[in-house]
Amino acid sequence: MKVPLLDLKAQYETIKADVWAATEKVYDSQRFILGPEVEALEKEIADYCQCPFAVGVSSGTDALLIALMALDIGPGDEVITTPYTFFATVGSIVRVGARPVFADIDPDTFNVDAAQIEKKISEKTKAIMPVHLYGQCCDMAAIKALAGRYGLAIIEDAAQAIGSEDEQGRRAGALGDIGCFSFFPSKNLGAFGDGGIVTTSSSALYEKLRILRVHGSSPKYYHPLLGGNFRLDALQAAIVRAKLPYLDSWTAARQTNADRYRARFSQQGLETHVHLPKTGTGRHIYNQFVILIPGKRDELKQYLLDAGIGTEIYYPVPMHLQPCFQHLGGNVGDFPVAEQAAEESLALPIYPELTEDQLTYVVEKIASFY
Repeated sequence: MKVPLLDLKAQYETIKADVWAATEKVYDSQRFILGPEVEALEKEIADYCQCPFAVGVSSGTDALLIALMALDIGPGDEVITTPYTFFATVGSIVRVGARPVFADIDPDTFNVDAAQIEKKISEKTKAIMPVHLYGQCCDMAAIKALAGRYGLAIIEDAAQAIGSEDEQGRRAGALGDIGCFSFFPSKNLGAFGDGGIVTTSSSALYEKLRILRVHGSSPKYYHPLLGGNFRLDALQAAIVRAKLPYLDSWTAARQTNADRYRARFSQQGLETHVHLPKTGTGRHIYNQFVILIPGKRDELKQYLLDAGIGTEIYYPVPMHLQPCFQHLGGNVGDFPVAEQAAEESLALPIYPELTEDQLTYVVEKIASFY
């Protein structure tokens, strides 16, 4: 049996007619950059994220970058974030000239440990950038309390978390000053190329983000700000709009698969070998289902590959140990929980179209490995 890590072809077969109809409208309009499709998507995503405003941008990475720019974060400033994340989180901070400051992660959720953040705050701290990793919200009540106490901005890296909710039912993207989302094709709500969006509850930030998106121009050819080319194209917006009505049903299927994994691992008596992801009281959307394999992660990954099962390691090198960030002075042992996750984590297939037989096969192969 073949079980890919992600099967976008299976998803496409279910939405093909919707996507073709949506993109044909764009072809007929010949409006390919921004325009009505992007404006409509912005309203729909804002509503979905329980937020007043949204601004479509060119990628999830550019969403982070434009958020930092909108908050005037730059040289001499510090931003507290997690060392266990995709590169764009930290790369965007460095690109604006600011300094990333790391706080270790919670061993159960893989998210930044709110209890570790306060000791990292200095006079130079301008913002906190929590990452809602793998589809589960950070402890935002604690993070917002800290931000309020010290007068800090919050930029949510919600690239993996559209539709995630905290314990009070508030959605990712509406929990900080600016929320940043990615429409990379592998995301729960993916485009057919790069794309992203930022959300905010501030009308002032909304207007600034819109100006920064088009080279800081307002009106056209007049530039009160130095922005960038962060525009979302209409084709990607149309595709995301076509897929958005399916998102909650896809999320429910991912949650069902997570429950099935837990049941199958328990039936196979694997709890002593495999550490399953733990969830809080909020809504986990399972962008990834990540297990921990102490001591034998790489061997298991190869064993599953040989059995036709796709897996992935998110993320093998923590940010404080990346070669391009050597100037930050990070060393092995600085963030032991993040480093352990990097050494032991393995993502299993969790996509909505994953069949029960495929999922059972994955767990049976893990059992046979042990």
